[in-house]
Amino acid sequence: MSLPELRLKPREERCLRAGHLWIYSNEVDTAATPLTSFEPGALCRVVDARGKVMGVGYANPRTLLAARVLTSNAKAEIDADWFAGRIRSALALRDRLYDQPFYRLVYGESDGLPGLVVDRYGDVCVVQMATAGMDRLKAEVVEGLKQALAPRGILLRNDVGMRETEGLPEQVEEIGEVPEVVTIDEAGVRFEIPVKTGQKTGWFFDQRSNRDRLARYLPGKTVLDVFSYLGGWSLRALKAGAASACAIDSSESALAGATRNAELNGMQLETLQGKAIERLRELRTAQRKFDVVVVDPPALIKRKKDLETGSAHYGALNKTAIELLAPEGILVSCSCSHHLDAESLQRILLRESRSAGRRLQILEQGGQGPDHPVHPAIPETRYLKTFYCRVV
Repeated sequence: MSLPELRLKPREERCLRAGHLWIYSNEVDTAATPLTSFEPGALCRVVDARGKVMGVGYANPRTLLAARVLTSNAKAEIDADWFAGRIRSALALRDRLYDQPFYRLVYGESDGLPGLVVDRYGDVCVVQMATAGMDRLKAEVVEGLKQALAPRGILLRNDVGMRETEGLPEQVEEIGEVPEVVTIDEAGVRFEIPVKTGQKTGWFFDQRSNRDRLARYLPGKTVLDVFSYLGGWSLRALKAGAASACAIDSSESALAGATRNAELNGMQLETLQGKAIERLRELRTAQRKFDVVVVDPPALIKRKKDLETGSAHYGALNKTAIELLAPEGILVSCSCSHHLDAESLQRILLRESRSAGRRLQILEQGGQGPDHPVHPAIPETRYLKTFYCRVV
């Protein structure tokens, strides 16, 4: 396979040698290899300033992150067989971790497949291709999945905002048989997931280990699940022996799904629909108290420039949650915003607990589950922070 070259400036290959997979536009020798000569998503051979091949990747002249490396093997042919090999490697890890086929099967760069996410729901796979390079290789990705897993259905949920940055349209496509709803089992709780219309790829597998961790704090306790979506935290809490659970979400359809999941498991779940901070303040005015409050919002800081505003939002949510806790209560505070590191979230929790006149102890910390492995050279692959706090 003859591929065009993408040449780096002198010494700009150091990160690649350390294992990184990203190349920014200012690292490219555009005099020797103009980025404008590449079609968005086109495969290329990456070479250093001396002409030594660093690997094979794909380029996009439209974006600041101008190229991503797929393999350091200069002779690799990026075809369906190559994808099948990478997917089988990812599958081998998940088979060791889980006794049921419900997990994130492919986590982008960490599984050597930058720009690709695959969630597995038994014999149905939900796929997101966030980059022009992966989108251009769609046929090879699909065939690789078929070779490695032979799923009954593949749903391409290519409707994420990042695709606009990459110059791609948002679209959803079905291959094979994809039901409206799939059912998973998580620690003995059954959840119906609307994969075609649900958030992102349908379910937040990344928090599963953290939901497991919470179980020891729950027997006989009252629980408030903020940003509940389909009831992941609240129904797991009831299964672990909580006396009652209340779920808050802005989405009426998400709460309807949470109610259905409660009924599916023979549980009762109180729901409150509306903006989280408004519902929290109403509960405070009503002098409601809970033994455990989980605050698990979507990413409130999507860009670095949103750090100040997003941090203030995290602060307001956590302060109100603290004020709703009964004596000796447990706060579970989460952030999936990469731009808010764990130390910053800890400072927010300290500040807001002091402001609320409470003393806070951090008991445990959690992160994303092992089906979302961290690439040691790419800190952006570590994003989820979960603090388990005692408030006295």
